[in-house]
Amino acid sequence: MKNIYDFPVNKINGAEFNLSEYRGKALLVVNVASQCGLTPQYAALEKTYETFREKGFEVLGFPANEFGGQEPGTNTEIVDFCTSKFGVKFPMFEKVVVKGEGQHPLFKFLTTEKPEAQAHSNAFEEKLKTYGVVRSLKQDILWNFEKFLINKKGEVVARFAPDVTPDDPMISAAIETALAE
Repeated sequence: MKNIYDFPVNKINGAEFNLSEYRGKALLVVNVASQCGLTPQYAALEKTYETFREKGFEVLGFPANEFGGQEPGTNTEIVDFCTSKFGVKFPMFEKVVVKGEGQHPLFKFLTTEKPEAQAHSNAFEEKLKTYGVVRSLKQDILWNFEKFLINKKGEVVARFAPDVTPDDPMISAAIETALAE
């Protein structure tokens, strides 16, 4: 079985990066955007990162522009925005395609391994439908700020809907479990 360490990625500065450097850590992989109604989740992601970092946890941000064109910036503009507006210190990676044609292999793997996200209700997806946003495939990422929890072995153990905030007890409990394994 493949794990997250099998996929090459680039840091937001363009440098090649091997995710195996995170072997032995729990990870929260998130597709992020700067001009979304959910963008304030950057603050909660940073707080979650700070809370669990010393226990062997990392948040990995992957900007994506598939949802309403809400991440139009360059990698440099994204870094400037995240650090100046939200004090982001967690690792950020180059903008990638997270669904549809040109989907980055990492996100193909994540959505295949965990085809459905945990949510408190389907209200967010129903609201998106009123704007004409309908997923073509159930395993597709619904919107910005979908979160994938990876255990210390590099396996996808949970997936959370965009409207489940990083500081939600559901996510905190899952992180604690992943760190305890």
